[in-house]
Amino acid sequence: MSITPLMPVYPRCGVRPVRGEGCYLIGERGERYLDFASGIAVNALGHGDPRVVQTIADQAATLMHTSNLYGSPMGEKFAQMIVDSTFADTVFFTNSGAEAVECAIKTARRYHYANNAPHRHKIIAFSNAFHGRTLGTISATNQPKMRDGFEPLLPGFEVVAFNDLEAATAAVDDNTAGFLLETVQGEGGLMPATPEFLKGLRRLCDEQGLLLILDEVQCGMGRTGLLFAHEHYGVTPDIMSVAKGIGAGFPLGACLATEEAAKGMVFGTHGSTYGGNPLAMAVGTTVWDIINDEDFLANVRAMGERLRAGLEQLIPNHDELFDSVRGMGLMLGLRLKSDSRAFVAHLRDNHGLLSVGAGDNVVRILPPLVIGEDHIAECLQKLSAAARDYVPPAAG
Repeated sequence: MSITPLMPVYPRCGVRPVRGEGCYLIGERGERYLDFASGIAVNALGHGDPRVVQTIADQAATLMHTSNLYGSPMGEKFAQMIVDSTFADTVFFTNSGAEAVECAIKTARRYHYANNAPHRHKIIAFSNAFHGRTLGTISATNQPKMRDGFEPLLPGFEVVAFNDLEAATAAVDDNTAGFLLETVQGEGGLMPATPEFLKGLRRLCDEQGLLLILDEVQCGMGRTGLLFAHEHYGVTPDIMSVAKGIGAGFPLGACLATEEAAKGMVFGTHGSTYGGNPLAMAVGTTVWDIINDEDFLANVRAMGERLRAGLEQLIPNHDELFDSVRGMGLMLGLRLKSDSRAFVAHLRDNHGLLSVGAGDNVVRILPPLVIGEDHIAECLQKLSAAARDYVPPAAG
């Protein structure tokens, strides 16, 4: 048998973590890594946060799972916390970001169905987006690496250029249901929506009865220094997908919606066996209490400014390698003038710093939201040392 027991869909590197401590991962040979990848923006509170650990232990010993056929006191509590702090009137809990985006797409289409306009099913999405790996979510991107071999994809999606309001406007027709976009693109290269673009989409939706669907799976939950990234723009969505940091490492996602946008989501229209289970709700409540705090978010902003300043100071010293810094809060990208993924591997294998590659030759720097000045100093030291001894791979 040549295939591995784990289906070989990931090009796994040599890092083999067996333990986590705060902002560090420890491998099976005891090697330590400064984790500025955070499971791709998932481990918002680092590894082994005692409050989350205690919550899991207590709830696992009490009640882990029941069917959604029954009432959900813990789900109702957590949903109310979210509603009280956001634009949303209602929440559907999922187990992942892709499921949350799927729920958002269904909610948008069902909205127009409930308004006796089922022909309004087309979702306008944007280039370089990443919304997940389901058939629905890969249909909402134009990236061949996610689409190839899975055709025919689902109809009802059109992809236009990101941050191009003119292209988005031209794509609207009688069949359009709404727009789907990441407020800050992650996989696509740490590219925030411009204020003109996001505000323009909101205006189009208001004028033409469309829905604005934001994917804040990666950029939400305090990652940009506010609870959600759209708050920086003064724009509110009709529907929003959330995951990653909302569980701080525990599988959890959510689809948030206004009462109007969710008018078609009635009994029998959607469901999930595990979504909203008591264990996930306990964890989510604990994490929400920690992150949805102005002092916590103010510290994220402060650490983000400090880290960004340090990254920008590296550029003149290594201008043959580094190009620019982009992103918001603690969702930062260091753009290289050559292959960023090779540099990510160099950082990891030779300097013990974990980061994540992204499009447009960007190194994603996504530390836990609980980092301090010492972690930033260590990160910058490792980046500088890595830049000094890095040899880019030969072209071709």
